[in-house]
Amino acid sequence: MNLPTLNWRTALGIGLLLAALLSSWAALRNRDKGPAKGGQEVGVDYVLHDFQIVALDEQGKESTTLRAPLLERQRGDQTINIATPLFEMPDKDGKHWTLRAETGWLSAKGDEMKLRGNVAGDSPAGPGTVPTTFRTDHLDVFPKENRARTDALVTMTRPGMEQSGVGFEVDSKNNTYHFLSQSKGRYTPKR
Repeated sequence: MNLPTLNWRTALGIGLLLAALLSSWAALRNRDKGPAKGGQEVGVDYVLHDFQIVALDEQGKESTTLRAPLLERQRGDQTINIATPLFEMPDKDGKHWTLRAETGWLSAKGDEMKLRGNVAGDSPAGPGTVPTTFRTDHLDVFPKENRARTDALVTMTRPGMEQSGVGFEVDSKNNTYHFLSQSKGRYTPKR
């Protein structure tokens, strides 16, 4: 039996074809599978120092203003950590409630803030507004809804009155608040 002989060009072509097929298969098998799943990606996307941000609502009006010395956006879940934040949220007249804390956290969509450590809230100042302050350990704020709440002990003061209770909700748009439980009050008449 007489077998056909391969010339060197045919052998080289077959070898190159096999090498191309093997390298394509290896590249497909070892390709990048995309970002890590389950929030495993770590690191910071960006950092802001000594800044002010004004967030607008759907009508283009101020929803919240934030000032702080440090902000870091987390790459994995796109949440934001803030050092010593000062939030200002306007009421229906455009005057600002202020909220301060040792630390802050903001959800990726910007619809929830968590203030932690020595949270201090103060009503707008000016004529026609009764000065009101409240103090608590932590507070969850929903800026798009103009409301905030906590399940911790809260102390609130107004001229001639001091109230405290466990659990608290405030609506900064309508200037209303209420305690959820263990409410106590002390009234001091003017003399």
